[in-house]
Amino acid sequence: MKPTIQPTLLEWVKSSYSGNNGNCIEVAVLPGGGRALRDSKDPSGPVLTFTNAEFTAFIDGARDGEFGEE
Repeated sequence: MKPTIQPTLLEWVKSSYSGNNGNCIEVAVLPGGGRALRDSKDPSGPVLTFTNAEFTAFIDGARDGEFGEE
């Protein structure tokens, strides 16, 4: 079971590529490592949490085009 986090205590960051269109995610570093993600339009909504290994695998996959259209 993943630990409970308090989103208001985290430092959330939005990509500089996101602009001001409102369709963004924000990421925060979790205490002890890992990352949390949330929808910038709904900061009090659900938060997804990932271990360092899970987040690294996601970033590597995105960089390698694993999630794009073929």
